[in-house]
Amino acid sequence: IRCWSNIPFITMPLSRAHGKSFAHRSELKHAKRIVVKLGSAVVTRGDECGLALGRLASIVEQVSMLQNQGREMMIVTSGAVAFGKQRLRHEILLSQSVRQALHSGQSQLKDMAIPVLEARACAAAGQSGLMALYEAMFTQYSICAAQILVTNLDFHDEQKRRNLNGTLHELLRMNIVPIINTNDAVVPPPEPNSDLQGVNVISVKDNDSLAARLAVEMKTDLLIVLSDVEGLFDSPPGSDDAKLIDIFYPGDQQSVTFGTKSRVGMGGMEAKVKAALWALQGGTSVVIANGTHPKISGHVITDIVEGKKVGTFFSEVKPAGPTVEQQAEMARAGGRTLAALQPEQRAEIIYRLADLLTDQREEILLANKKDLEEAENKGRLALPLLKRLSLSTSKLNSLAIGLRQIAASSQDSVGRVIRRTRIAKDLDLEQVTVPIGVLLVIFESRPDCLPQVSALAIASGNGLLLKGGKEAAHSNQILHHLTQDALSMHGVRDAVQLVNTREEVEDLCRLDKLIDLIIPRGSSQLVRNIQKAAKGIPVMGHSEGICHVYVDTDASVEKVTRIIRDSKCEYPAACNALETLLIHRDLLRTPLFDQIIDMLRVEQVKIHAGPKFASYLTFSPSEVKSLRTEYGDLECCIEVVDSVQEAVEHIHKYGSSHTDVIITENEKTAEFFLQHVDSACVFWNASTRFSDGYRFGLGAEVGISTSRIHARGPVGIEGLLTTKWLLRGDNHVVSDFSEHGSMKYLHESLPLPQRNAN
Repeated sequence: IRCWSNIPFITMPLSRAHGKSFAHRSELKHAKRIVVKLGSAVVTRGDECGLALGRLASIVEQVSMLQNQGREMMIVTSGAVAFGKQRLRHEILLSQSVRQALHSGQSQLKDMAIPVLEARACAAAGQSGLMALYEAMFTQYSICAAQILVTNLDFHDEQKRRNLNGTLHELLRMNIVPIINTNDAVVPPPEPNSDLQGVNVISVKDNDSLAARLAVEMKTDLLIVLSDVEGLFDSPPGSDDAKLIDIFYPGDQQSVTFGTKSRVGMGGMEAKVKAALWALQGGTSVVIANGTHPKISGHVITDIVEGKKVGTFFSEVKPAGPTVEQQAEMARAGGRTLAALQPEQRAEIIYRLADLLTDQREEILLANKKDLEEAENKGRLALPLLKRLSLSTSKLNSLAIGLRQIAASSQDSVGRVIRRTRIAKDLDLEQVTVPIGVLLVIFESRPDCLPQVSALAIASGNGLLLKGGKEAAHSNQILHHLTQDALSMHGVRDAVQLVNTREEVEDLCRLDKLIDLIIPRGSSQLVRNIQKAAKGIPVMGHSEGICHVYVDTDASVEKVTRIIRDSKCEYPAACNALETLLIHRDLLRTPLFDQIIDMLRVEQVKIHAGPKFASYLTFSPSEVKSLRTEYGDLECCIEVVDSVQEAVEHIHKYGSSHTDVIITENEKTAEFFLQHVDSACVFWNASTRFSDGYRFGLGAEVGISTSRIHARGPVGIEGLLTTKWLLRGDNHVVSDFSEHGSMKYLHESLPLPQRNAN
């Protein structure tokens, strides 16, 4: 037997019928029976005199939501001492004010002193009020709550333990939420540990240990321990190098330095970890999280149950590879080494990767075939996504050509001087290009994206985290292996990391201290989800590719059908494919219009009529539901406009600022369109499909950006660079440039060094 917090625990917990604890966070959504432990710091106000009512109401709401989902919820709560302290202080102040008013007059009220309040008396005064508060809150959700008070002695007596177990099971059977607390009114006094108000607070360690004991006794699936810190850190929170531990494994205690306890209670994080490990040993999963943070306390419990990365998750199953946090750190360190290489060395890595794509073609296509077969058997991918998933010999050859273009153009990308200024005599300033840092690229069904993005990251000296879709797992694995093989030639293998854990995209988007830029490559829904989930990390990309082609009255008959066919039919799933065809009103019922319609019918393109176009027709195609639709298939919308000005206005109203085209022989009209359409790419007499990094001569692209900051359009090497300022002086100080100083600012522009002609 070992004792924590004066509660004896049997070293081997009672056997559990439901087996081991959950191995991964994603499994927590299957938790049926859950204990929520509320620490003193969670339940009490900042002044430790009274309860944090708003926070408590939010916790009750979350527990009620889970209870009404059919789960069995139990609460182990602190707070009786704080609530009682508030009541007793009020009573004492009222009593003293009456007495002093009778004997001394009002002038001495301000000199009244509050006596030291004994903690057990506070608990006795606060228990009934605390329970009444819980009952009132749970009643709002049509849930009944019941109070159970226990002491350390209740766990010594086998009959009392069985009675407690039976009572709890009966309450759960009747859909009642048990609220358990140590009976602080009768427990032995704790060791003195006075807080700022002069009260000996009952040891919160009792409730940590009580929660763990009850969780094991009741065979619960999950124990959620809420405190006033985000979770378990490898060193005391607030210290310079403290890092939140995402997953804690038994045996990791040696890697953790415990600090002081929270502002109330006596448990501290060490007691919580011991209790959590004991519960884990008994088959209960445990998460320690922050229940006081105003931004997350309103959904912290439900987030944990949904498997989101909140707090510290205790697991007995240690993954074979590094965590995603470790991968991000490896990518940053590898990226910095990569950026320090000579440009020729970075180019050699990319050339090597291009060679591997063709040399290992058979192995790549075999892995891709496995992905395609699994996707087809499961029937989980639409035809456009299956096309994106598929690799071929021609695709690999094109990839290799694109990578060689990147290698050739990357010679002076990093460290290029873009501005030189002489600030004063012997004080020269330079602005030079540098990598952004660590990129997170999330892509769906696009294994060819992996070598493209890797090459661009290598050329720009960035560390890279890749998160591919599980539908391309085999393809991504071999392509990443080849990428690391190429990186190994100059000792920077870790610069590109493939995330293979069960990490949710939303969790990756929260790693703001490890990731500098997120680039989504996939559906508009994926991009929107990432933009919504990203916390403090910029997202570069576009949520939709609603591309327009406007056919002007002066359009060439020969060019129109060619450009429209290529824009819509060459690859309809691409983000740069035509989605809305705008036709000048004067072209209706002309041979050119008939040729356009006939061509679309031959290509089996389904036509949706815009409202204005439909009004001109007796029998029109199905009217479009929305003019802001990205079909991603052999479908498009046709709408009529009265002029080039109206075409521009339509594009601004319904477009996505991606790629828009005018077909006309009138140069003046074309220039008006080019200058006034506010999109990332605007073309004259050319297919929308030219909006591509490879076709622009960038070698490849990490994506097409429709944002207005940093990079826009197809993003190649230049879009993955930022700048830093280098100032070289000789004992210069600002005071020398004051009104009576000895130096004057020159601010002379200096010539830039010659760029590599290749």
